[in-house]
Amino acid sequence: MSNSEFGIKDLIDNPKSILYVLNPQEKLELQDHISFSHYRKNEYVYKEGDRPTGFLMLVNGKVKIFKEGVGGREQIIRLEKPLGIIGYRALLGNEPHFTSAVTIEESLVCSVTHEFMVNRALKNGDFSLRIINKLSKELGFSYSRTVSLTQKHIRGRLAEALLLLRDIYGVEEDGVTLRIFLSREEIANLSNMTTSNAIRTLSTFANEKAISIDGRKIKILDASQLERASKIG
Repeated sequence: MSNSEFGIKDLIDNPKSILYVLNPQEKLELQDHISFSHYRKNEYVYKEGDRPTGFLMLVNGKVKIFKEGVGGREQIIRLEKPLGIIGYRALLGNEPHFTSAVTIEESLVCSVTHEFMVNRALKNGDFSLRIINKLSKELGFSYSRTVSLTQKHIRGRLAEALLLLRDIYGVEEDGVTLRIFLSREEIANLSNMTTSNAIRTLSTFANEKAISIDGRKIKILDASQLERASKIG
């Protein structure tokens, strides 16, 4: 998708976009400081150790943010949906990226120059507050996930992961099919478990009629059952 097919206007006029609170003059100036990049499925947006080149926002598609651990095993830290901002902690902290970002499906990402972002943050209080609010929410989410991934049992972790996927990406028109298709390995990396354990636990939930599985398609048939499993841990 090209710039003309989407358009900056779709970003600055959407109340859910962090760019929405820019004033009219700043929105006009933004046109000289923004670019768009198209990514195929499973393509890196940035890699761990790279220096950030701009303030990144996901326009269309889905992206996973992950950290490589012992033996190169991935731990998925966060999943992002359209209008989500990615890689900005490193940009604001003037550090290399601590994580990597890879597309889960074909995606469009916009990049705003560091110069523009810093100048606007210094001059526009509402814009600064939005960034701080975003960082604060992500920090709180990270705290919660750290406790879950280290203290919950496998069953509770996987149930939480499935509910998280529902909350982030929603469901199809049938009201039950998750709008994201992850491999078993990716589900395991999101749940901090081995792939074999993820497969077994998914099968257990399917046998209990909490979910149904068709390839990478997962349907949540009984959300309350998954919520109980997640809460019990």
